[in-house]
Formats: sequence, C-alpha cells, structure tokens
Amino acid sequence: MPNPAIFVTGTTGYIGSYVATNLLREHPSTRLALLVRAKSQAEAEQRLWKSLQLHMGFEEFLDHVRTRCDLYLGDLTLPELGLEPAARAALIQSMDSIIHVAASLNRKSNKVCFNVNLRGTLEVLKYARAAQDQHGLRRFSDISTVAVCGERQNEVVTEDRTIDWDRSDYDPYARTKKFAEHMAHELLKDVDVRVFRPSIVLGDSRFPETTQFDMVRAFVVLTDLLVLPFSPDWKADIVPADYVGKAIVHVHQKERPKYGAYNLASGTQSLTYKQITDFMHQQGMPGRHVFVPRLQGAFKKSIGAAMDTPRGWGLSGAASLMHVFLPYLTFNTVFDNARVVEELGEAPAPFDSYGFGLYQFAKRGKFTYPYRPWPEGATPRPSGA
Repeated sequence: MPNPAIFVTGTTGYIGSYVATNLLREHPSTRLALLVRAKSQAEAEQRLWKSLQLHMGFEEFLDHVRTRCDLYLGDLTLPELGLEPAARAALIQSMDSIIHVAASLNRKSNKVCFNVNLRGTLEVLKYARAAQDQHGLRRFSDISTVAVCGERQNEVVTEDRTIDWDRSDYDPYARTKKFAEHMAHELLKDVDVRVFRPSIVLGDSRFPETTQFDMVRAFVVLTDLLVLPFSPDWKADIVPADYVGKAIVHVHQKERPKYGAYNLASGTQSLTYKQITDFMHQQGMPGRHVFVPRLQGAFKKSIGAAMDTPRGWGLSGAASLMHVFLPYLTFNTVFDNARVVEELGEAPAPFDSYGFGLYQFAKRGKFTYPYRPWPEGATPRPSGA
C-alpha cells in the first residue's frame, strides 16, 4: 500500500507553489501526492521546478521531490483526472487528505471556468468520495475566493455572510467557485471540509519577486496613471501570497481547526487608496495622484475602447485585465480576517511594507520572471518512478 500522502492539486500554479513549499519545509514527515499535467515523470519534474524555483534552489527542490513526492500525470478536466486504473487506485489508497488549489482564474471565459472550476472540482470530489468510502479521509480543504460574495458595495463581509445565493456574480470565475464550494459540502457531508477564501493576492511580503502578473499589471497601470477614478478613502483588501500559503497549510494540518471557512484577507486593516499612493510617493514615485471618482464612467468607456485596439499597440491586453478587475477595485468591500488571525496568531503584512519593491520588480522585468532552466547534466526522473 502506498505511503499516506496529502493529495494537492494546482502545485504548478502560484498559490499552489506556496502551499507545496510550506508543506515540504514545515512538515518534514509529510508525503505529497501531486497531480501534474505532463506526459512523463521527467516533464512533470520540469514543470514543478519552474513553479517552485521562486521558493528554493535546485538541490533542495530535487531532494524534496525525489524523496517525498509522488507525481501523478493527469489533467483536472479529464474523466478520472486522466489517470490509469492502477494510478487511480494507488492515489485513492494513499490519500490522507486533499488540498484542492487548482482553478482557472479566467474571469472572461464561461467555458474555461466551467471546465476547470466545476468539472475539475467534481472529479477531485469523486476521488475524495472514493477515499472516504474506502478508508476514511482526514480533511478536504477547498481553496476558494472572496469573489464568491457576489456584487457588494461598502461592506465588511464575514465568512458566515459571504455566500448569498440571491446576489448576482461579477463573472464566471466567481460563479463557478461559489458552486464548487457548494458541491464540496453537498457531496462530502461526512468529511471534514474547510474552505479558504483569499482576497486580492498580490506579491510576497518577504521579497519583491513574483511569477503571477495579472493583478500586478493592473496595480502598476493604476499606479502610473496618477489620475484615478476612485475615492481616496476606498479600501483595497490585498493580502500577500506567503500569508495565504502559510494559513492554508497551518489550518489544514491542525487537528481541530476552529472554523469551517476562513477569509485570507487584510480585513478592516486594509489600506485605502490614498494610503497606498502616499506610500508609493514616499518611496520616490514622481508626481502626485489625484482621485476623481466621478470619472469612473469615462474610465470604463476608455477601457472598452482600448480593448478594441490592435494587439500591436500594446493596449488591449492591459485594458482587458483592467476591465475584469475593475469591479473588485471599486466595490470598497473588505473581508473580516479575525478567524485566520486567531488561528495563526498574526495578521498579514500590510501592502505598504512590500508594495513598492513589487512595483519595481514588475516594471524592471517587464512583467516576467527570470525562470532558470533545468540544469544541464541533472538526471531526469525515471519514467517508472
């Protein structure tokens, strides 16, 4: 029988890389079963190396992956996750618990969100159901999002008031993640289900580097704009990725977490737009931001026009991102984080403690991370490993 392991999806993604790194470093006796979209064990390791090199050097990576990780070559959107019967049986037998991180953040495509966030989650839940029926499952942790709250304005939202089925959703991402939470509770009634809802995840409080640039690009564009269609006292609930990863692992590994759902957020301590811009200027940004909330309508129209410009002009991509994220930037809503602060014993680092370094890194690198290739001479993982 395979050694007991935590089944983790989405490890090659941004938040998933933080979850895996925290598990590997802080829980040295824990084994991981990782679902990786690849055609071979060697390709799977290369994809993992690309994801985890933000956090560790190659020698540490290879030691962790070769000694403590079982790699399952599959795809979230395929029946049975695309696993062969023997691999499926081994995975179900080895499952101690599940941390389901994988998701599509494509807020524009109904098709992609439904395929990944609904069909994919359903396949993972079927594995959870099989493991629970066969030998018991310690816990199922679902990484959701505060976006499941639906359309809001000027609120402080607690976990118990987050899901409101009478509210409209901003986009397909929010809609499918809300229903994924619902499926987990409905299909795993006899399993310990914990839900984690990160707010705007932006950068790392410990260093300026990042590999996730969608929201960072929106942040840089707005920072450079100077004239902002916001009110200066609106709050932006921004949380660093290192806090999110630490919180997920801490609660998942705890014997008896106190709550069923956690907002991974900055809550009422979130900074206002004026506090953020004042900090950026204190760090040396030229000019001075002016807040003109009445320009919001004109700003939306200009975004729409920029989205229709030729790709070669370099405007359409940033405009599309801004169009997607704008509702989350103007709803002036934050998410109470008292539960996670109680569990961890600490609050997330405020954005003004690390935001300027993130801004500089993104601009200097033109929104790219300098990935290091698989080292020459390093032995690839054997196919049968």
